[in-house]
Amino acid sequence: MAEIPSLPQRAFVVSAQRRDELASAFQSGAESYDKIRPSYPDAALDFTVQHHPGTAVDIGCGSGIFTEQLAARCQEVTAVDPSQDMLSVLAKRLPEVRTVCAAGEATGLAENSFDLVTYAQAWHWVDHPKASAEAARLLHDRGWLTLLWNQLDVSIAWVHRLARIMHAGDVHRPELQPPLGPEFSKPEHGIWHWSMPLDFEEIIELTKSRSYYRKATATTQAKVEANLEWYWTEHLGHAPAEKVLVPYLTHAWRSRRRTRR
Repeated sequence: MAEIPSLPQRAFVVSAQRRDELASAFQSGAESYDKIRPSYPDAALDFTVQHHPGTAVDIGCGSGIFTEQLAARCQEVTAVDPSQDMLSVLAKRLPEVRTVCAAGEATGLAENSFDLVTYAQAWHWVDHPKASAEAARLLHDRGWLTLLWNQLDVSIAWVHRLARIMHAGDVHRPELQPPLGPEFSKPEHGIWHWSMPLDFEEIIELTKSRSYYRKATATTQAKVEANLEWYWTEHLGHAPAEKVLVPYLTHAWRSRRRTRR
């Protein structure tokens, strides 16, 4: 039996300059991102809305993949993202949702106005102390902040190698607690395993949706695609059009805002 490689030892640790550089990859190309990125399992949504929030703000909402699921459960949802291109795709999907083009550290929204703040696939793109303070400012006392990630299940050896070739940068050890500010209580954790059927073309599209690929040179992009073709078709032995169940997991943390003094 092949040895399962160790998971990444670091999470949420990146310089502000590098974070901003990679995040800028999502200022364009929203439609291609929207077509390939998966939605979130119902159990993760249940975890997020367990306390029946009436008002929610989805920060770092991107093209609205999680926002759409949230809007089906909450009375009113506001969507915040620094990319107008992403918000334009969201607006087509959810014309009833208010959109705000802003960073998570400074949304410009009214204080003490939401029951729930969510970050789906986005907490690693913000300055954590500033984003925590802003989330706390937006929330009612005892409101909730929930952070979610979909990621390749790299506890499985062949998926771990696939993630490395793809340069999937949002893969974190599920047991590593994301950094939160003192405004929040110790977070509760949930994890759910599932699979996504993908063929080789979709693997390539998924790779193209990653910040590493988007910021890479054409030479590096071609090398990544060639490595993926070798790994998928020759090493793993899949036909290009074959649908393969690729193991994923969703992990989430929710934390309650402490009462204001």
